[in-house]
Amino acid sequence: MRDEVNEPLGGTPPAPSRAATLVRRFGARFALGLAVAAVGVAAFAVVKSGDRRGGEPFAIARIEEAAPAPPPAAAAAPAAALPSVATGDQIEAASGVKVVRSGGGGSTDALIIDVPQALGVHLAAAPDPRLVEKSRTGLLPRVGADGARPADVYARPIVASGALRPGAPRVAVLVGGLGLDAEGTASAIARLPGAVSLGFAPYGGDLERQAAEAREAGHEIWLQAPMEPFGYPADDPGPHTLIEAAPDGKNLDSLRWLMSRFAGYVGVVNYLGGKFTADPHALSSVLAEIAARGLDYLDDGSSPRSVARQTAASLQLPSAQADVVIDADPAPEAVEAALTRLEALARSQGGAVGVAAARPASVERIVRWSAGLEARGVALAPVSAMMSRAPGPAAQASP
Repeated sequence: MRDEVNEPLGGTPPAPSRAATLVRRFGARFALGLAVAAVGVAAFAVVKSGDRRGGEPFAIARIEEAAPAPPPAAAAAPAAALPSVATGDQIEAASGVKVVRSGGGGSTDALIIDVPQALGVHLAAAPDPRLVEKSRTGLLPRVGADGARPADVYARPIVASGALRPGAPRVAVLVGGLGLDAEGTASAIARLPGAVSLGFAPYGGDLERQAAEAREAGHEIWLQAPMEPFGYPADDPGPHTLIEAAPDGKNLDSLRWLMSRFAGYVGVVNYLGGKFTADPHALSSVLAEIAARGLDYLDDGSSPRSVARQTAASLQLPSAQADVVIDADPAPEAVEAALTRLEALARSQGGAVGVAAARPASVERIVRWSAGLEARGVALAPVSAMMSRAPGPAAQASP
C-alpha cells in the first residue's frame, strides 16, 4: 500500500528483507525454525567462550557481612576521642566557633578560640536608623523622634546573677586605646569579659568592623575624644584635638568629626585633656553637644583639676568619673594593687569605676581579677550602669 503512513515525507518504502520473503514463501513454520536455530548458535557461543553476558559490560562486587553496631555507651564518644582538627579554617567550618588569629592573618599554630562571652546578652543593632543623622563627615548620633537616646539603646544591659545578693556592690572597668593596634584590639575583645566596656580611639583604620565585633562579643563601646593636655602641642593627642583656647565652633566641628568615626557607642570619654577639662567654658560647649545627642560622658579621672562632673550636672548630662586609673603605673604589682583598691572602693561606696589601657599585661591582670569577682560578692557591670552616681573621691592609681 502506498500512502502517507507507509511512505512518510514522500519516501520510497524499503525493499522487503530476505527473511520476510522466506516467511511469505515458505510460511511461518520455516521462519520459526530458523529463529530457534539462531538462538541455539548464540547460546553455544556464550558457553564456549565462558562469557554468560554475551559481551555486555559488567562489574563484580564482594558482599561482606557488616560489622556489628557499637553498644549504646559508645555512641556518644567523648570530645577527646573525636578526630583532631588541624587548622583554624577547619575549626570554624566544623564548629561555628570564631577563631581569633594572632595579627588577624591566616591559620597559625597558636589559636585562641573565642567562646561567646555574652552568655545570652545581645546588644541592639548599630547604627539604629532612628538614632543617626547625616553630616558632611559621616553619620552622627542623635536623639530619636520618639525620645530614644543612643546611650540607652546601645548600652549593655545589667545581667543579675543569682549567685549575688540583691544590692551587691558593682565595679565597672573601661579598657581604652582600642582600634590602633589590630592584634591588641582583637585580643582585648576576645579575652575580656563582656561586661568590661571598651573605649575606641578615633584614628584606627578599621574602626567600624572592630567596633561591631566588640559589640557582637557583648561589650558596650565608648568613643575616646582627644582633649588638650598640659604641654600641648609638644604633647599632641592627634588630629581634631579639642583645644581650650579654640573658638567653640571649631571645637564642635572637631567633636562632630570624632563622633562620625564609627557607630554604636554609648558615650564619650576624654583622652588626656588635663588643660581642656579644667576650663568650664571650653568644656561646657562640648558637653552640651554630647548631651544634646543623647550620649553619656565619662571623665577618666586622670586629672584632679577636671570640672567635668560639675559641668555635666549643670547640663543634666548623665556622667561619671573614674575612681582608679588601673595602670597609671604599668608595673604588674602596681596594677594588681590598683585592682584591689578598686574593689575595696566598690564595697565602701556601693560602686566604683576603673579605667585602663589595652596593654597586654593590663588585659591579662584584669581577666584574672574579674574571674573571681562574683565569688567575692561583687558584680562586674558596664560603665553605663554607673552614670550619674554621686561624685566620689579623685581617681587614684594605687593605694
